[in-house]
Amino acid sequence: MDTVTAAANSGSSSPPPSSPSPSPPQPQVIISPCAACKILRRRCAEKCVLAPYFPPTEPSKFTIAHRVFGASNIIKFLQELPESQRADAVSSMVYEASARIRDPVYGCAGAICQLQKQVNELQAQLAKAQAEVVNVQCQQANLAALLCMEMAKSPSSTSTSSPLQQPNSPQSVDNFITSPQSSPENPNCFFDDNNLGISLWEPLWT
Repeated sequence: MDTVTAAANSGSSSPPPSSPSPSPPQPQVIISPCAACKILRRRCAEKCVLAPYFPPTEPSKFTIAHRVFGASNIIKFLQELPESQRADAVSSMVYEASARIRDPVYGCAGAICQLQKQVNELQAQLAKAQAEVVNVQCQQANLAALLCMEMAKSPSSTSTSSPLQQPNSPQSVDNFITSPQSSPENPNCFFDDNNLGISLWEPLWT
């Protein structure tokens, strides 16, 4: 009897088993419909084709494309393309639709023509600048050639303009012998009769 009472007292004194702590509440994920489904006023499915390319933060993007191409055509275009090309296709459709709204007559063709015209003008300016560069280079090459020719001619001209004077050339000796009195270097020739005191043609004997 005492044993049963002791067991009952020990069981009542033991702390109750701890209950597991409640886990924090998981945040509820609210999926907002894409801009296309919101504008079309339909339920956005989980695998909506338009959702990755028309987020709810950019409603004007789908509005412009839907105004020109229509929602059914956009969906058809995207379904026919692989997923790797769909983003580029949407960007192209939005650009073409914006150009068509700005210019209902020519659309994106008018913008392309304008850009092509600018490219042609820039190419013409580039060709003109390249021609001017080539012309300047040719002028510099011609000027350098003329300077080289002038520098090559200058030593030869100085040598021809001031030749070395030969004091005793054979021609001067011959002139002195033939006409000694006409020589400017010897005005008083030693053949003068006054210097000898007698005439050269006077006989030596009497």
